[in-house]
Amino acid sequence: MYKSFIRPILFLFDPEKIHNFTFWFLKKAHKIAWISDYIRKKFQIQHPDLQREVFGIKFPNPVGLAAGLDKNAELYKELSCFGFGFIEIGTITPKPQEGNPKKRLFRLKDDKGIINRMGFNNKGVAEAVRQLRFNTNVIIGGNIGKNKLTPNEKATDDYLICFEALYDYVDYFVVNVSSPNTPNLRTLQEKEPLKNLLETLQKNNQQKPKPKPILLKIAPDLTDEQLLDIIEIVNQTKIAGVIATNTTIAREKLISPEQTETGGLSGKPLTHRSTQVIRFLSEKSQKSFPIIGVGGIHNAKDALEKLDAGATLIQLYTGFIYEGPKLIRKINKAILKRR
Repeated sequence: MYKSFIRPILFLFDPEKIHNFTFWFLKKAHKIAWISDYIRKKFQIQHPDLQREVFGIKFPNPVGLAAGLDKNAELYKELSCFGFGFIEIGTITPKPQEGNPKKRLFRLKDDKGIINRMGFNNKGVAEAVRQLRFNTNVIIGGNIGKNKLTPNEKATDDYLICFEALYDYVDYFVVNVSSPNTPNLRTLQEKEPLKNLLETLQKNNQQKPKPKPILLKIAPDLTDEQLLDIIEIVNQTKIAGVIATNTTIAREKLISPEQTETGGLSGKPLTHRSTQVIRFLSEKSQKSFPIIGVGGIHNAKDALEKLDAGATLIQLYTGFIYEGPKLIRKINKAILKRR
């Protein structure tokens, strides 16, 4: 029903406007008592063989929602009803910011992709904390970044502000230095700035009564040499793992007219490259840290390939938009068939 009826209607409208409408509609719908129960019954699968314990967290299943959809932690409870094992919010910055000028979100329907140049639009860390105060059972990842006007030499301060504010409200952290939509942000992926940033966060983390897992989200556009640097940095700083990958600035073999738009490309065109990165990191590191695989997962086969390449958990974003909520159930069923 979603792909044959609901999606064609949604895709008639501006992507950002329909995103906001869908959030409003889901929030209203879930206020009807039986709606949440119905959605859980239709989409969720609960089975011991789906459970995963990764970096000290027990996940009910390995399929999560990637950052970018629920930027302000407004809909994590409702989205979890569709069967996600965990929800990643953000990217969150210390101060609220509007992001880049609109129009900034584009569907590449012929390629099953999305280009975005949102620019970390969010309501700030204080609002995210307000939304998360009453969470009781949803596993939450906090994806954190720096404000656009914060110079790179002071970026660590922004990450620390978000870390301290969200510490009591999220289960793990994700350091986002790989978005292509904040000027100069990706230069923080260079070896020395990245090592310094992660060491500072880890120092603060280790002073907590119960340190939280910190992961690094990387771009798919890194060279093999840069990926080897990532492995070295992860092992040196002893962060919990890596999320591979963020959106790409590459534009290879696209046919949609929107391909000329600037921003980060996600979806099906990213499937192969993100799996390549996962496999490279897993093999070269000798599986020394967990990897969350994300990028171009549009069916169960894509998901299983990520897991076979070395991912411990996976995340959906564009595939969820194109394929609908049944995708989560299909992936979990395919995983169970392998047991």
